[in-house]
Amino acid sequence: MATKSSTAAASRRKALSLHIGLNSVSAAAYEGWDGPLAACEFDANDMAALARTRGIKPSVLLTKKATRGAVLSGMRSAAKALKAGDLFFLSYSGHGGQVPDTNHDEPDKKDETWCLYDGQLVDDELYLELSRFAAGVRVLVLSDSCHSGSVTRERNPPPPPPGQRPKLMPIAVGLRVYGAHKAFYDKLQAEVAKAAGKPVADPDAALAQVALTGPAAQAVALVGAFKPAVLLISGCQDNQTSMDGEHNGAFTEQLLKVWNQGAFSGSYAAFHARIRAAMPASQSPNLFALGPAAPFVAQAPFTV
Repeated sequence: MATKSSTAAASRRKALSLHIGLNSVSAAAYEGWDGPLAACEFDANDMAALARTRGIKPSVLLTKKATRGAVLSGMRSAAKALKAGDLFFLSYSGHGGQVPDTNHDEPDKKDETWCLYDGQLVDDELYLELSRFAAGVRVLVLSDSCHSGSVTRERNPPPPPPGQRPKLMPIAVGLRVYGAHKAFYDKLQAEVAKAAGKPVADPDAALAQVALTGPAAQAVALVGAFKPAVLLISGCQDNQTSMDGEHNGAFTEQLLKVWNQGAFSGSYAAFHARIRAAMPASQSPNLFALGPAAPFVAQAPFTV
């Protein structure tokens, strides 16, 4: 039973969210490729609408406004505003990509990226920004893109079924983009490693070390730099593709169906399991946690 003090503490909690959806990217930043998609802006708006129903104050960045600067500014603003007990909800819908790993924190020699409008956000940057939230802040990340899984990186995703749009920057495009902007991405990774004081602990690498000996939650013990409790539910494994749709991406569509306008009852772990069970074998959403996240994983989704 909740006490008066615990109820009062809950009522004082703050919750902010940032929702990113890109139906295209700037061809100037991606060597002529504009990455057309159909449902990503719908995904971002639907996640913002969900957030509002839970008492979370959302911000939305769509396509041309979803720049590297705007996304980083939004995350940093939230990190400054939130304290222990508060919630930050971050969602991304768009293409995933890769750049060569130059700070040697990735076993497959590649860093995964979110393809923002004017350039890629490298996963090292994302993890560093997440680690800057205060101790006790809960951070939920929903990523409906490719290269958003955990540990399987041995092979490239198979081609999608005819007529379907994968949310994946083509490998040839990625190579051209990196070749044209090598100095920028190499410097960026070096600056992230310097800011962290060491190579950023990558949750994918941590999970790879424990995949054969225990559940993914054990990875938390390997990533000591994370003071906040971070939970990521992603659209697919790294050897799969997340599919676009007409109104929602496949992952976001099933997430909303399972959520059922708040009728879902259960924990984040059960939420992920239900979403995964509803998806085809070709797209298996993943879940991993960083920091002291065990109580967070056990909470009802989107609880402020």
